[in-house]
Amino acid sequence: MPSLTIDGQEVSFDGQPMILQVALDHGLEIPHYCYHPGLSVVASCRICLVEIAAPNPRNENKVELIPKLMPACQTPAADGMVVQSSSPKAVANQKAVMEYLLINHPIDCPVCDQAGECHLQDYSYKHGRGASRFQEDKVKQPKKDIGEHVLLYADRCIMCTRCVRFTREVSGTSEIGVFGRGHTEQIDVFPGRPLENELSGNVVDICPVGALLDKDFLFEQRVWFLGQTASIDPLTASGDSIWIHHNEGRIYRVKPRPNPEVNQWWISDEIRYGWHFVHSEDRLTTPRRMQFGEQIEAGWDRAGAQVEEGLREAAESGPGSLAVMVSPMLTCEEAYLLGRLVRGLDAEAVLVIGPVPVEGEDRTFPGGYRVHAEKCPNRHGVQRALSTLGGEVIDYAAFLERLSDKKSAIKAAVVSGNYPAAWPDGDLVKALGKRFLVVIDTLANDLCAKADVLLPSVTWAEKSGTFENAANRIQAFEQAIDPIESARSEGRIATELLAQCGLSEPTAFDPQAVRREMGGVYLEIEPPPTAPQREGDMQYVAL
Repeated sequence: MPSLTIDGQEVSFDGQPMILQVALDHGLEIPHYCYHPGLSVVASCRICLVEIAAPNPRNENKVELIPKLMPACQTPAADGMVVQSSSPKAVANQKAVMEYLLINHPIDCPVCDQAGECHLQDYSYKHGRGASRFQEDKVKQPKKDIGEHVLLYADRCIMCTRCVRFTREVSGTSEIGVFGRGHTEQIDVFPGRPLENELSGNVVDICPVGALLDKDFLFEQRVWFLGQTASIDPLTASGDSIWIHHNEGRIYRVKPRPNPEVNQWWISDEIRYGWHFVHSEDRLTTPRRMQFGEQIEAGWDRAGAQVEEGLREAAESGPGSLAVMVSPMLTCEEAYLLGRLVRGLDAEAVLVIGPVPVEGEDRTFPGGYRVHAEKCPNRHGVQRALSTLGGEVIDYAAFLERLSDKKSAIKAAVVSGNYPAAWPDGDLVKALGKRFLVVIDTLANDLCAKADVLLPSVTWAEKSGTFENAANRIQAFEQAIDPIESARSEGRIATELLAQCGLSEPTAFDPQAVRREMGGVYLEIEPPPTAPQREGDMQYVAL
């Protein structure tokens, strides 16, 4: 395998990558602004210039120094190369580039949302001069609202053109361009054409400075207070890898987690901004049970006892008297446990996949990113998990037909929701009639008001588990924040009900243990990555 030496460290590579990408793949730092692995290479920022010595085929392959500095982002790696990013010439260039970029920069880090994760801030500390020689007045550029989700602070822009290339190459919408020349040059949208494509929030992620800011996160939180948890898109069938950024039990933003095999480096705005239901005022927080025709609050033990009593009484009516409708918003483990619960009481219990929301058709962007029309994360996973229990798994429409059939044997149903908005339609409420009904859900809706027992559940951010996306890729995710008040995950609810009904030994809900019980492909699932530690010179001390 070919190899080269970067700052004294020998590293190997495959194919014909650029020097900068080889360095990044091996955790070596070469400063850069304009380069991004998901975009074309323009080599415009010039801070990645390095000294290179390479074998000269015209001189018996002796390693000879190339006379001028070369851009690491645009120079292909070659076997036997020696690269120096910290030589006197390379360091002098880095200082010159930083001085140039800071000439008109406002240096407003204390009020900039990018502070703490800003490349300009980091490189100024590592590679800057420490003092400016510029005496003239700074050129001031305007601040501008350029789209539904994005603000432009043009005076912070360093003209890396990442955002321009993104809208041309990935979204294919080309709303952003470079206007003007020289010191008047700036990034802007075309007149009458705001930044409103479905991937617009990604320009904030790829901006290395604070020029493009997210309205949803503006002045909400300092990034060094945020924890990061690896998770999976909970809203669509894409299964995009994401980071949940949170602090003190509250989510503040969702960012893409690079995954070349699923979502590359991007996520849709639907995924980025669709998490606010987690903190909705309509969240269910306390178990409730029906008493004399009216729902009253109940403890978990009392509610669980009423669930057991109602399901056992219905199961005595004969085979097929129980049904469970598992929402495609639930995890694979939860689907399996809920199915196991009703099958433990009724061997012929009906297994149902809940409503699958679909909006339009799948859309693929020029860069290859796909937005899925199916607006649930785990239809395939719920189908697979329930199928492990044997028998037929029916869809929502077939379930409504069975409920509406006057000869239906179904006497009781366990229905789960967990959708990001109110979901039951009048057909389901009507079809269930006066059957014993257990509802497990996160948001209040018409079906909840009808439930004999209502159990508050948690969102995907408050639990761990696995989702299976449209490509049948099963991916694990971790709990990011604590459950709201007394709400519990469907997995924990099912685990405790199984024990209460005498169908299993009392135990805590453990997704990994459930996957071992499920067997098959679930034994091969890799755990999600841990969040990288943030770099910085901040010290925390006990007061």
